[in-house]
Amino acid sequence: MEQYSPAVPMSGGQTQTGGNTGPLIIVTILFFMWGLLTSLNDVLIPHLKAVYTLTYVQAMLVQFCFFGAYFIVSLPAGMLIKKIGYQNGAVAGLTIAAAGCALFYPAATSGYTLFLIAFFVLAGGITILQVAANPYVTVLGDSQTASSRLTLTQAFNSLGTTVAPTLGGMLILAGGVMSSADMAKLTTEQLAAYHTTQAASVQGPYLVLAAALLALAVLFALARLPKIVDAEQAGGESAGWSAVLQHRHLVLGAVAIFLYVGGEVSIGSFLINFIGDAKVAGLSTADAAPFVSYYWGGAMVGRFIGFAVMRYVSPGKALAFNSAAVIALVLIAIFTGGKLAMWAMLAVGLFNSIMFPTIFSMALNKLGPLTGQGSGVLCMAIVGGALVPFAQGLLADTVSLQMSFLVPAACYTFILYFGLKYAGMYSAEK
Repeated sequence: MEQYSPAVPMSGGQTQTGGNTGPLIIVTILFFMWGLLTSLNDVLIPHLKAVYTLTYVQAMLVQFCFFGAYFIVSLPAGMLIKKIGYQNGAVAGLTIAAAGCALFYPAATSGYTLFLIAFFVLAGGITILQVAANPYVTVLGDSQTASSRLTLTQAFNSLGTTVAPTLGGMLILAGGVMSSADMAKLTTEQLAAYHTTQAASVQGPYLVLAAALLALAVLFALARLPKIVDAEQAGGESAGWSAVLQHRHLVLGAVAIFLYVGGEVSIGSFLINFIGDAKVAGLSTADAAPFVSYYWGGAMVGRFIGFAVMRYVSPGKALAFNSAAVIALVLIAIFTGGKLAMWAMLAVGLFNSIMFPTIFSMALNKLGPLTGQGSGVLCMAIVGGALVPFAQGLLADTVSLQMSFLVPAACYTFILYFGLKYAGMYSAEK
């Protein structure tokens, strides 16, 4: 899962460099953890759905709470960081995220509602952490090599998203779950005990994650980091939202971000159930989980391919090509079956790779002093990850799981339009 708050250069930022290898390692680990924690949702959704016999819409409450936190917490996070500073803000974000992971322990014996609260707290901490820690990628070293450092951290973020499904499958799904028919034969007491046992499989892994986040909080608190002063603190002025929203390409870009994040999250959320469908591969959740790593691994590989290709091809054209490829692959997965459908859906990750950063940069093109506010608009559009999966869940419950993928296909159709519309307005040079 992509790290959804790209670092945006801060005009007027005051930094100091030197002796930054240690702090950069800590920040790189943070990017890895963000990818790991977010991608684990794709494993937990089918697990919780089976344990609590949820509908698809009910199961998508996980993503609603997780990505809803991005929308709700982003602005308060910015205000908090202005008050306590970037370094203390990162420590606060890590601590809150650790608390969210720790909440998974009592949730295992309390029910689905506390799991949802835990997801919200975890994502709220991640949101604060991203707002605070992202700028350090830019300032921990020479400004001329900032792009290479961002590429490195993004690669580790992708590594986290790639290993999480396989790791989660081994640690959380290995025990398997009963079918609905088998659970119906259990007494009330037996069913309650079964739910507790199955839900408890998340306790150990998330306690380890909580401990790791707390350890990172301590390291971040002790690290000697450059002081960051943002544009407003340095005496800059911010323009009103109305001025920002007058830029049509930014508004359309925000819609594209909303639909891209929504489509990507939807596909990832339903992948294990899709692969487990009898018409596709018919695998158990434990056997299906490692295949989700191919989806996120494809995105990691695609970033390197995209980096090379987009030196010669305009961002808009690259975005349009990848969108068209995704639409074709999703339609193949919908209207065929077996391994062809499975691998077509997994291949979507390869073409997802460049979309978020490409849409983001195209939407901010030539905004000048409005870049900061424009970035805020785009980050709020990430709430698509909370809402679009609901639409797919509703279609999956009322029609079929396979046909429900028409929802993300429709999302990518708008992204195709956005890429084509602005294909000629942006230079291929980086």
